Amino acid sequence: MRLGIDIGGTKTAAVVLGRDGELSDQVRMPTGFGAEEVVATVLHTVERMTELAGLPVDGFTTIGIGIPGAVDSERGHVRHAVNLGLGGLDLGPVLERRLGVRVRIENDVKAAALGAHHLLSERGAAGDSMAYLNLGTGLAAGVLLDGKLLRGGHGIAGEIGHIPVDPAGAQCPCGQIGCLETVASGKGLARMWPSTDALPARELFRLAADGRPDAVEVRERFLTGVASAVRILVLTADVDSVVIGGGLAALGEPLKSGVRRVLSEWAANSPFLGSIDLPDRVQVIPSGFPAAAVGAALVGGASWPK
Repeated sequence: MRLGIDIGGTKTAAVVLGRDGELSDQVRMPTGFGAEEVVATVLHTVERMTELAGLPVDGFTTIGIGIPGAVDSERGHVRHAVNLGLGGLDLGPVLERRLGVRVRIENDVKAAALGAHHLLSERGAAGDSMAYLNLGTGLAAGVLLDGKLLRGGHGIAGEIGHIPVDPAGAQCPCGQIGCLETVASGKGLARMWPSTDALPARELFRLAADGRPDAVEVRERFLTGVASAVRILVLTADVDSVVIGGGLAALGEPLKSGVRRVLSEWAANSPFLGSIDLPDRVQVIPSGFPAAAVGAALVGGASWPK
């Protein structure tokens, strides 16, 4: 049995993945802030999962962690995880010393890509290549080619949220102007559609469906941004599918059909785009599927350099 833990900015989720690939025990708990609290969160999560699974810590064949930030998966080092208060932490080695077992660390979006590919494989719908487009507070992607994660020369492959697409757009927190993330993300929506609603994205789509002009305008800007992300991923990596996940994936069918509609409109005016079936490559991950935790369970296993 494999244990996977997804450390989010506010919540940590964990799953046990059985030998047959099925999910069994799952838990969620608050994430602490700062290095000591993040480590304590993981230890508490592992303790809880051992109780649920009825296993000692070394009873898990692998333990993997998905976490935001720049992750050196070879050494288990995490940096720039700002929402967790981590400037830099050797999380993998620290956890191995505390738990006495091997632990593997991976960036959360890359882990989610593995988890999404696992889900598609279980359903017989996975190709050799896939991109996981994470629509959360920000925007990023994890890419699998021939079933393996694409990392790039410096580990930033998939950071498409920081590709500028509008020279007259808003300033991105990264310092550039008009990045894709400024229109196709939770932060982008919050800027374009200020709201006191508990679920502003759902409010936006509901009002747009009712024909409210300002809501339609913002929804179309957002959908165009997401469609642009899909186009970038397909044209750069020629993936068989782009699976949309993250918090905004909860929009479900209206999101998928809207993105496919924009892509179809582009294809109608471009024989080239029309020839590569962009709309048919878009999928949205089922609501509630813990992609990052499942992916973390799949990456566990290697030990760190001494």
